[in-house]
Amino acid sequence: MAGDAFAYGGKGQVRMQITGEHTFSAPPEEVWDFMLDPEVLKACLPGCERLEEVGPDEYEATMTIGIAMIKGKYDGKVKISDKDEPHSYKMAVEGKGPQGQVSGVGTIELTPDNGGTLVHYSGDATVRGVLARVGARVMQPAAKMITGQFFERMEKQAAKTA
Repeated sequence: MAGDAFAYGGKGQVRMQITGEHTFSAPPEEVWDFMLDPEVLKACLPGCERLEEVGPDEYEATMTIGIAMIKGKYDGKVKISDKDEPHSYKMAVEGKGPQGQVSGVGTIELTPDNGGTLVHYSGDATVRGVLARVGARVMQPAAKMITGQFFERMEKQAAKTA
């Protein structure tokens, strides 16, 4: 279940916290491998058109995302750091498109859970531009929907590797 909190940062920006968890039936080592596999990520990220490795644990992406009546193509960067395999890692994300900019940092934690894996995620994001002006009423359900779609697709990928 994802939980979100918002704070308005002034100057057309919204700060958002995203937290949640998902349980996979696969062990942590397998979940770790597919959660950091660029091909799997590309297939699982809603609207992901391109995900290219540009350096060790650094990626560039292009995604088309629609939130309410606002839809756009976003170019972004992802950097993975502080890897403690197969337990946790940090992720920094930034993206921009015609409707605004998003930047954030988060932590992914994997914990063994009855032969499977509990994945807990938490992060802070800053949204600017038109996206920020649509406000928390629209952003909160959109963030939950995108996160839910991502983990549903990841679960299907995990089943394929089992």
